[in-house]
Amino acid sequence: MTDQSATATEPGTATEPGTAPAPANPFAAPDLTGIPVPPAAPKDHRALFAALRWTAAALVFAIAAAGTAYAVITPERTRIPGLATENDGRWTYPVIAKPVLPVGAPLPFAPDNEEGIHYAALSQLLLPAPQGSRPDESLKADKDGMVTRDRFLQEYSEKFRDRLRRGMDEDAGLRQIAGRGWSTPDGTATRVYLLRFHSSGFAGEFEGCKSGMALSGADSFDLDSAWDKAQTGQATAGRMAHTAVTTYAEEKPYGPEQTKVGCIQAGDLVGMVVQTHRAAVADVPLHQTVILQDQLLE
Repeated sequence: MTDQSATATEPGTATEPGTAPAPANPFAAPDLTGIPVPPAAPKDHRALFAALRWTAAALVFAIAAAGTAYAVITPERTRIPGLATENDGRWTYPVIAKPVLPVGAPLPFAPDNEEGIHYAALSQLLLPAPQGSRPDESLKADKDGMVTRDRFLQEYSEKFRDRLRRGMDEDAGLRQIAGRGWSTPDGTATRVYLLRFHSSGFAGEFEGCKSGMALSGADSFDLDSAWDKAQTGQATAGRMAHTAVTTYAEEKPYGPEQTKVGCIQAGDLVGMVVQTHRAAVADVPLHQTVILQDQLLE
C-alpha cells in the first residue's frame, strides 16, 4: 500500500513536484490584497454642534446675567432720592474723591474705629461747589477751609445763637468748623458746614441741626416731606450704612424766601447743608447735595 499524505498549501501557491512546501509564518501580516477596503466613516459633527450650542447658550446667559447685575447695582435715577431724571434740575459737581488718610490712620467706621473718628483734614471732607456756581463772599474761610465759631453762629436767630454759644463755652466738645458757600444760576444759595467734635457722643448732642433749631429768618422747621417720600420703599438707595441723615423744611407761611436744611451725623462729625431760595427751595438740588456730602463722610 502506498502512503499518501495531504499537504495544505496556501491558496494560489504552486508547489513544485518533489518539493516540500515552506511552512507558513505565523507572525506574518495577512495579505489583504484584493480585499475591498470599506469607505471611511463620516465624521460625527453632532458633538461639535452640541458644544457650539452650549457655548452660545452660556454666552447669552452670561450677557443676560451681567445686564441683570448692572440693573441691580445701578439703580435707575428715578429710584434715587433727588436724582430722578436727566433734566430734573441736578447740578454738575466736579469729580469727588475721598481724601488720602494719614499713614496708619483707620477708615471711619472700620472694625478698629467703631467710634467713627475721621482722621482726614476737615476741609478735604467738605463737598466742593458745583460747576457754574459763584462763591458766597459772606462765608469767609481761611486757607484750610476753616471758619470761625462766630461766623457759623450767624446762621441762627439771635436767641438760638446765644443758646448755642453758651453750650459751646461749656465745652460741647467742638474742635473745628469748616464751611463753603455758593450761589447757582437757578437762584439757590447754599452753605455747607462740617463740625468736628471730640467724639460721636458730643456730635450726637449738638442741637444746632435738629428740629428745634431756629435759623436767621426761619424760626420753625418740620421734617421735609419730599425727602421722606423719596426714601419710602428704598432701603438703600442714597443712604449710607453708618450715618444718619434728616432734612427739614421751613414751615409755612414763610417770608420772601424759603429755607431747607440737611443734617448729617457721621461719627465725630456733623454735616449741615443750608439752602435758601426766594420762592421755594427745589427738592432735587437739596437732596443731591445732602447725598453727596453724606457719601464723603461714610
